[in-house]
Amino acid sequence: MKIRLAGGLAAVLLTVSSIAVAQESRSYTQGPVTEVSYIKIKPGMFDAYMKWLATERKQLMDEYKKAGLILDSRVYGAQARGPKDADIILTVTYRNWAAFDGLEDKQEAVSSRIVGTRAQANERAISRESMREVLGSETIQELVLK
Repeated sequence: MKIRLAGGLAAVLLTVSSIAVAQESRSYTQGPVTEVSYIKIKPGMFDAYMKWLATERKQLMDEYKKAGLILDSRVYGAQARGPKDADIILTVTYRNWAAFDGLEDKQEAVSSRIVGTRAQANERAISRESMREVLGSETIQELVLK
């Protein structure tokens, strides 16, 4: 019995020490997660799209922030290098990857007060396509250096 107890204690100590070594060896910690969307504004639609960003999207992002669903959202202007490059970059920052668990349901509960039903939200999304083209998106995580 004493041998088993000693063996179990040794295994626990070995596990704890290997975790501590692994944590010491990292020169960074995992920070917030950001979704980045690359948008190309269609000709003559810049002001209309910026108006939508400044009204409905801003309201949504502010409400998501109040509800604790996101940390921040930003809008960046970019100089397109070519005809297929983004001229607007949108970001939404979340606390971590776990923030995505059940996110759609949580967002829908908040957004329904601003954009109405899911069908109404879909209609609005379709109408935005006349103003812009989504070139792509990516999700990135900040690595905070120690």
